[in-house]
Amino acid sequence: MTAGALSPGEAARPGESQELEATFLRIRAAGRARGASPLAERLDLLERLEGALVAHKNAMADAVARDFGHRSRYETLLGEVLEVVFAIRHARAHLADWMAVQPREANAIFFPSSAQVVFQPLGVIGVISPWNYPLQLALSPLVSALAAGNRALIKPSELTPRTAELLAEITSKAMPADHVAVICGDSDVGEAFSRLAFDHLLFTGSTRVGKLVMRAASENLVPVTLELGGKCPVIVGAEAGVRTAAERIMAGKTFNAGQTCVAPDYALVPSAMKGSFVDACRHAVATLYPTFATNPDYTAIVSDAHYSRLQSLVEDAKSRGAETIELNASGETLAAAQRKLAPTLVLGATAGMRCMTEEIFGPILPIVTYVHLSEAIAYVNDRERPLALYYFGHSDAAIDRVLAETTSGGVTVNETLLHQVQDDLPFGGVGKSGMGHYHGRDGFEAFSTKKAVFRQSAFSATGLFKPPYGWATRALLRLLVGK
Repeated sequence: MTAGALSPGEAARPGESQELEATFLRIRAAGRARGASPLAERLDLLERLEGALVAHKNAMADAVARDFGHRSRYETLLGEVLEVVFAIRHARAHLADWMAVQPREANAIFFPSSAQVVFQPLGVIGVISPWNYPLQLALSPLVSALAAGNRALIKPSELTPRTAELLAEITSKAMPADHVAVICGDSDVGEAFSRLAFDHLLFTGSTRVGKLVMRAASENLVPVTLELGGKCPVIVGAEAGVRTAAERIMAGKTFNAGQTCVAPDYALVPSAMKGSFVDACRHAVATLYPTFATNPDYTAIVSDAHYSRLQSLVEDAKSRGAETIELNASGETLAAAQRKLAPTLVLGATAGMRCMTEEIFGPILPIVTYVHLSEAIAYVNDRERPLALYYFGHSDAAIDRVLAETTSGGVTVNETLLHQVQDDLPFGGVGKSGMGHYHGRDGFEAFSTKKAVFRQSAFSATGLFKPPYGWATRALLRLLVGK
């Protein structure tokens, strides 16, 4: 996943830095003065957020579309607004249970006593969100933060400035000023933001920038959740229905024009199925997008720089001997100014090609062939652990083997993307694809501290653990651990 939150060696201008620091200190002071917010207040804040999101959904879709040059309204409503609304409703339905004190088992030797875990908010949560889903990836962490009783500062990407400004306006009206603030600005502001003494910092973006965020946060020992990305493989099993697999893979690959951190990055396909898979992909894209240039359902690449990078990935593959197939059924010539890139298959992709070493983040799908499933599993395991992995097939034995023998942040079987939108499943990466999880209960716990509480009765045997040690203590030790 890419994001432009930080650049090495930059610093916010003095006025911006001071204003940012003042906002942070004001919100932190309000939280410390008030303490943990009760259930009713958290439910109210979540309800306000949902109301604001629903009321301004069309304005938000328009803002995102302007930032992208063109962005499918339905992709914004389905992939961002609806996903956050579902997250809010899930949190509100389960929050009382999440907040409940958890009884734990006290060691019998301390009888009569009790042990429990109490969830308390951490304080002020920082959220650095990227451009590719500028609403969902700013507001989903906010849902978790508010559910856990925290306050929050959000720094959206500077690549989607209209969306960022609208987020700031809407949240300022819907949320108390001492609870939530959206900080707009360039990468200099992002760098200063990452250095604030948050109680937790969540960053969504590239691995390169994630390292900078983690380094900056370490100065204040701020714990971080990093949602990064990488190259998410899809394995097509020998027993898969080729047409269905191709339809679902290409739908996931072209949603938001492939600018999705959990999009299928490359496909591992049995050698014997290569031709039929390519034909099925061609048919699938023709059905999904009969045209591209004026098609309101097909999203543009976010910027000229990202568009040029994707073109260079295709050219690099060609120059190294790969065959590229543009899936453009109408044969349209797409103007560079539109930044609409037709889905492209790369056949004969090899390890040295840039499309096989860089996260693609666009509608380009390299295809790698294999003979035995063990080869596909080994191919995945020889590379960095991905944020997501997909398997298509109907053999329970093959599915179980892939699940057992690969490691990834999440898995969807016989579909793509959808594990990420299940509110009761954790979302997060592993290794280079990230650290930490959120969403649903896991988000509530990520932004809470688990306070251990032990209660001792007035009558107990704890005197045996204090000097002067005598025969009773010796007898206890002989009983528990021997002579």
